[in-house]
Amino acid sequence: MLSDLEGLKVAIWGYGREGRAALAALRWRLPRQPITVFCSDSEADALAAMEDPNLTIETTVDGPQLAAFEVVIKSPGISPYTSPAADAAMSGTRFVGGTGLWFAENQLERTICVTGTKGKSTVTSLIVHLLRSAGHRTALAGNIGLPLLELLDVEPTPEYWAIELSSYQTREAIRPDVVVVLNFFPEHLDWHGTEARYFQDKLALVTEAAPRVAVLNAADPRLVGLSVPDTTRVLWFNHEDGWHLRDTELYRGNQLVMDTRKLPLPGRHNRINLCAALAAVEALGLYAVPMAAHAMHFRPLPHRLQLLGARDGIEFVNDSISTTPHASLAALDCHKGRHVAILVGGYDRGVDWGVFADRMVVDPPKAVITMGQNGPRIFERLKQAAVNSHFALAEAAEMEDALRIAREKLENEGVILLSPGAPSFPRYKDYVERGRHFAKAAGFDPEQISSIPGLGVA
Repeated sequence: MLSDLEGLKVAIWGYGREGRAALAALRWRLPRQPITVFCSDSEADALAAMEDPNLTIETTVDGPQLAAFEVVIKSPGISPYTSPAADAAMSGTRFVGGTGLWFAENQLERTICVTGTKGKSTVTSLIVHLLRSAGHRTALAGNIGLPLLELLDVEPTPEYWAIELSSYQTREAIRPDVVVVLNFFPEHLDWHGTEARYFQDKLALVTEAAPRVAVLNAADPRLVGLSVPDTTRVLWFNHEDGWHLRDTELYRGNQLVMDTRKLPLPGRHNRINLCAALAAVEALGLYAVPMAAHAMHFRPLPHRLQLLGARDGIEFVNDSISTTPHASLAALDCHKGRHVAILVGGYDRGVDWGVFADRMVVDPPKAVITMGQNGPRIFERLKQAAVNSHFALAEAAEMEDALRIAREKLENEGVILLSPGAPSFPRYKDYVERGRHFAKAAGFDPEQISSIPGLGVA
């Protein structure tokens, strides 16, 4: 708990939103505690302006510096498996995150944690939408864009907490009531080190956190073969005995609930996300069948297959959240039968694009434009597929260049789809900035596309 940090040598490493939330929480609970913040040069000025006599600011960091502290509260994006964190840990420094501190303070019932490679933000938001539509006061926080520590002392306490957790945070959850695990594709290997460790860290939310109920995807072989704690009940979705789809129809077991074609959830994968959300609501002990209709009024999240509008016969779709080739393929599936120019590429994590290349051979779009750090590697991987399947393949240096090429290839008919299949950095701060750049370059107002509805408590 935060009170346990009193009198210890404590540092905060990273001063993004999570770091700012950690410092605010410490100052709220321990106003005179000496704290050191490791931050960038640009962040140091804002910290200095606080004129906090018990605050030390450092703009460089290494193993020996970190080893001088008993506890370091680190931002999620900092890997504990590499230097300098791993070096300091060997010297006895304990690393925690804001998620872990929040859970230590809040041993609450009715806490739902959602993780998975793709879809976790949508599922978490759907759960909140369904619960709030049924009259339940519910919090929406976590990796979706609101650090848990910003909701440290909420009054009155929400009836339910819906929390999105990335693979960086899953080991920090303590005894959540319900856990939802959606799917697995290799991702964030630079942080986790290996694919095996990525899966272990994700699955720790079930295997180590020991939730009361684990809501799992019956179509994912890693989850089907998972060894679950004896104290945890498993509730399957995407299975004929639970919430599942039959073509476009939503079923609970053998009960037809609704046709999903008019839902504001593009793509079959998003309708499966609805199955996961309804199963999570059911895991809370609520009757979910009548709540399914509330999905009709769900507001889709930004940067996730987001239709920005049309210009000169071409629709522009922003799927900047896409950070794996599998996500890019799912985005293409949503526009099957149309002329599509897809923009792919970004930060190179060494992920294999073979599955994407194989699909291009049998079901290609009209054009693929590569860009970003791994753009040249993707281009080389697709060259033979482009020859065999007769789709246009081009390289672009910048977003504006990619859009110009895409327009030329489509000839005023079809969809320009930004679905990069790769992270945004170092070119962009995050996927939001990338999506905003796409919108601006396409002629749309970037200020109108980025707010996530429903964050906080309502």
